[in-house]
Amino acid sequence: MPRYALKVEYQGAPFAGWQRQKQQPSVQGAIEEALARLEPGPHTIAAAGRTDAGVHGLGQVAHCDLVKDWDPFRLSEALNYHLKPQPVAIVAAARVDDDWHARFSAVERQYLFRILVRRAPATHDAGQVWQVSHPLDVAAMQAGADMLLGRHDFTTFRSSICQAASPVKTLDELRVEAVDGFSGPEIHFHVRARSFLHNQVRSFVGTLERVGAGAWAPADVRSALEACDRAACGPVCPPQGLYLARVGYPADPFAV
Repeated sequence: MPRYALKVEYQGAPFAGWQRQKQQPSVQGAIEEALARLEPGPHTIAAAGRTDAGVHGLGQVAHCDLVKDWDPFRLSEALNYHLKPQPVAIVAAARVDDDWHARFSAVERQYLFRILVRRAPATHDAGQVWQVSHPLDVAAMQAGADMLLGRHDFTTFRSSICQAASPVKTLDELRVEAVDGFSGPEIHFHVRARSFLHNQVRSFVGTLERVGAGAWAPADVRSALEACDRAACGPVCPPQGLYLARVGYPADPFAV
């Protein structure tokens, strides 16, 4: 059966997360239902990572096995037709080797988190950002973020329901950037690693927001990390500002 890689973009707000769930809408379920309109199912797709309820995708990657030998462009067009009007789009499709796997072939994941800094309620960006009304010190947040780079036991920043075998991960990038957004000043967090623990990025951002607000000193982030205790973590920020931005592979399956 031919295998196809799919690059997926979606808004997370209407869904209970990526993973298929009984009696709740999911991104995986929406795509599998669209596939069933092209070929008799059932279909089961695998993704590079499972995003939680409310989390968005800019560059999620999944793969599926089909009976028909589809032209990748026609496959993406057909899926997008059947995905309407749900906020899910297949932005690219590619034929891949039978042993290629969206999750296990990946070598890194990149996340983006957006904070909108303004007092007036968000309108156009509602549900797409975490909004705070107080100023944030970007330099202080970057100083705190630097404490987290490298290979560590990230128990402090790991959800209590995380199913990963080990809390030890290597964080390759955690960059804090001030951006002039269309709706006002934004703070962007660029986070990159081979893999992540459950709620790790949201735990990072929630903790660093406390640093930016002046409630924590940058050195407190190191103390929290070294505590290896979930209770030492700052608040976990809400999901709506989080995006799975990119999944990296040894060779880009979507390269022209």
